[in-house]
Amino acid sequence: MAAPALSPSAPRDQTLGEASRAANAPLRRDERRVGLLALCLLALVVGIVTGVGAVALRALIALIHNASYLGMFSFRYDANLLEGASRWGDWVFFSPIVGGLIVIYLVQTFAPEAKGHGVPEVMDSVFYKDGDIRWQVAVVKSLASALSIGTGAAVGREGPIIQIGAALGSAFSQLIRLARWQKVTLLSAGAGAGIAATFNTPLGGVLFALEILLPEVSNRTFLPVVIATGAATQVGRMLIGPDPAFKVPEIQFAPTDAFNLQEALAFVALGVLCGLASWAFIRLLVVMEDGFPRLPGGPYVQNVVGMAVIGAMMVGLTRAFGDPFIDGVGYGVIQSVLDHQMTAAGLLALLFALKLIATTVSLGSGASGGIFSPSLYLGATLGGAFAAAVGVALPHAGLTVPSAAIVGMAAMVGAGTGGVMTAIVMIFEMTRDYAIIVPVIVAVAVASGVRRALIGETIYTIKLRHRGHRIPKERHYNLYLVKQAEDVMERRFHLVEAGTTLGDVLGDDSDDDLRAIVVERDGRLVGLVPPRSGLWREARIHPDALIDRFVERPPAICRNTDLLSLVLARLKRHRAGAAIVFQGEGRPRARDVVGVVTKRAIADAVIDNFEE
Repeated sequence: MAAPALSPSAPRDQTLGEASRAANAPLRRDERRVGLLALCLLALVVGIVTGVGAVALRALIALIHNASYLGMFSFRYDANLLEGASRWGDWVFFSPIVGGLIVIYLVQTFAPEAKGHGVPEVMDSVFYKDGDIRWQVAVVKSLASALSIGTGAAVGREGPIIQIGAALGSAFSQLIRLARWQKVTLLSAGAGAGIAATFNTPLGGVLFALEILLPEVSNRTFLPVVIATGAATQVGRMLIGPDPAFKVPEIQFAPTDAFNLQEALAFVALGVLCGLASWAFIRLLVVMEDGFPRLPGGPYVQNVVGMAVIGAMMVGLTRAFGDPFIDGVGYGVIQSVLDHQMTAAGLLALLFALKLIATTVSLGSGASGGIFSPSLYLGATLGGAFAAAVGVALPHAGLTVPSAAIVGMAAMVGAGTGGVMTAIVMIFEMTRDYAIIVPVIVAVAVASGVRRALIGETIYTIKLRHRGHRIPKERHYNLYLVKQAEDVMERRFHLVEAGTTLGDVLGDDSDDDLRAIVVERDGRLVGLVPPRSGLWREARIHPDALIDRFVERPPAICRNTDLLSLVLARLKRHRAGAAIVFQGEGRPRARDVVGVVTKRAIADAVIDNFEE
């Protein structure tokens, strides 16, 4: 006898057609969709607000840094200058500890999403949370990141500004109840605006949003992002100044037509080295983020342990060299390398290793800050050390400490974050030297290839992978790909035991053929008969035939939270007409099945998202 059709969420008197249409409805009742012009105007507002927010965050970091490190009340702070020893002497050891405890309180109490480096949470919101970020995140992230950076945690300010801009875009969208894809667009526009305002790199901000966040590249998504990043950049230039983040000497590279074999080999080798360093950065960050929560005592004790390590590094480096070097954003060290003031290979290699440890320990123990600045720091010190060490072996490579530092910065950012074009264009915008393009492209391409060969995930996506949230790598097709299986699945189906006859499953009611048939044996999933398969005709001719003869096996199976991009990949791999959807962890059992995703349902999702 056929098991009853299951309907986990739809009312029992709702027809299958009504359930399917409800699952695939293009707009919820409380959502609205605005025109492209209105969306661009909203993006302009988001860009302006994000630009002001970026400037305000810098001022807050300056205030906290000056108080905790220099013992003075002031908003004036040039992060590109090395300041020497702290006014508090060895007592500066306690600065990151005190700041860290306040950060833990803020994050644990008000916004757990504000922990860490920010961008993974933004990506998670795009692909798994309908583009929703709570407005509280912007406030708590600002305070927590300013405290972490200002008191000495070895993290960057770009990740927080990206998350703050994204939170502003999302909160604004939720306030006026925009449709999902428009929320995602404004969220991405806010994130791109944040990074553009920080570095004075509008093109880099646009590419960051396109490469890292947006699931779709089209006029309806591209134009709002461009407008937001342009507005944020202009606000930053008005309030901070027109200069890029770093002052780079004008002539660092030979002309493009003089790019010789030794120079090519040198930058290929540097690319390999940066690819290995990016892999080490990703792996060590995973170790720290997984390891610190396992320490006894809870988040406060774990943070004290991590920040004590940072404090000890600050005191030790100050005693040895007169400056802590590894605290905060690290722009002072980068600028010193670019100015040819820090050229000793041993010191640069030491700072690379210590910054790598300090950043991963800071984030692992609960600090709030980004990995973009640390990536630039690591690239600059590694590139500079490489140039100082191999300059003797390759005297005609034209490799100087500043030029190798610039290329190393791009290679580390491109390989670590996966934003290859973002890294190339941002470094070009910072240096404004066209001769940089060829060596940077070579090094970034090699570094990214090496990193991908060693680990498929980026420093952003690996954190989400551990949650079971996979971010599609080739995703610039359409925003329907950010839907999850449960958004489009058909929720009514037959669940029958293997060995059941067609007559028992379908009876004389041909309408039952509209429902999928999931076949199980002793709780294990055996296979699937897709809906609308025409099986009712066979049931009338051969009612005693067993259902086992008609199932697709092995069945395509996915979780209810899997993205449609993953569902499509599994349908293709299994050459299947439908996929079984289950809810829960571990090996799926028959009792865990909640629906079926069909090719027709996916087509409906595409059509619902289509705009002429």
